[in-house]
Amino acid sequence: MISITRLLCGEAGPGDNLRYEKRDVPRPVVVWNYTRQCNLSCIHCYASANTSKSPDEMDSTAGQAFIRDLAEFRVPVLLFSGGEPMIRKDLFPLAAYAKELGVRPAISTNGTLITEDTARDLKRVGFAEVGISLDGIGAKNDYFRGKEGAFDAALRGIRTCVAQGLRVSLRQTITQHNYQDIPAIFQLVEDEGINRVCFYHLAYSGRGSSIVKEDISHEQTREVVDTICERTVDLHKRGFHKEILTVSSHTDGVYLYLKLKETDPKRAESVLELLRVNGGNNSGIKIAAVDDVGNVHADQFWWHHSLGNVRQRKFGDIWTDESEPLLKGLKNRVGLLKGRCGRCQFVDICNGNLRVRAEAVYDDVWAQDPACYLTEEEITEKA
Repeated sequence: MISITRLLCGEAGPGDNLRYEKRDVPRPVVVWNYTRQCNLSCIHCYASANTSKSPDEMDSTAGQAFIRDLAEFRVPVLLFSGGEPMIRKDLFPLAAYAKELGVRPAISTNGTLITEDTARDLKRVGFAEVGISLDGIGAKNDYFRGKEGAFDAALRGIRTCVAQGLRVSLRQTITQHNYQDIPAIFQLVEDEGINRVCFYHLAYSGRGSSIVKEDISHEQTREVVDTICERTVDLHKRGFHKEILTVSSHTDGVYLYLKLKETDPKRAESVLELLRVNGGNNSGIKIAAVDDVGNVHADQFWWHHSLGNVRQRKFGDIWTDESEPLLKGLKNRVGLLKGRCGRCQFVDICNGNLRVRAEAVYDDVWAQDPACYLTEEEITEKA
């Protein structure tokens, strides 16, 4: 994640200690896709979720054992995701158990199943954040979700959470169909009292791998990042304390640094230091994912490659076992990167960006990230 708010406005968010503070032994934030079942059918779903639950889905007892392992390994945050996590009946007991053991629970949901009762339960349990996905306004969101009325239902969920005083985070995956809705998303954030918004660059994974052609161009990406930056600064100047982030492309951090270098060299230097501490893409390092049947993945986009299963080995043992080739490579990838990524001067603050995109396009985990929008001059000129 790249905190546009932190880099451009100097305003820290609740999770910035995980991104911009040095830690001797970093522990990963864990995304638990704890069901593949969903009430919607999003065209870009990395989990390829559907209406059926997996026959081997981890039950509550297995989930509790898994959470104990995470607490023992000192994992800071457990993000309940899916599918749609609110479909499962044991969400609140499991989240409360994580909280009791010192693991902060968060949730990523489509928001359509949130009622006043469930919002009160989210508040009671102590969820650090309620992430709700919106991929555009109105009909555009419904197109992505595969269901008419999904936008209105999600908006009701957002309003219900805000009314309960919950910290709400919007998530939008940027594609050709919705990138022009970004100003409207900012207006929604302002109008509805939403705390945070994450703009995701498209990951070519799951059903998302079938819509690569719907990703925006490099030129459009630069324009989108410019818009996000301008709107973030505008909110800050007008006294709105919102946290704005981009996700799945650490190219954004380099791009911001290069822009600031021309307009505000002093801030550019402090931004460069923050980006170095962050270390770029953290798949296999500071971010992990576990799917509904217990397979461990380098991040939530790597469902096609399992590092091990938490029903057979403890999560911490799997995560620290560098005899697994992919995990070993991701933790020490600089010398493995090829093409533009291999010769980029900013590899220390980007770390080769999203490897799953390189694999999807070039069938090579270490190839260049095809979504990097920096020019040849920008990656080779002296910083």
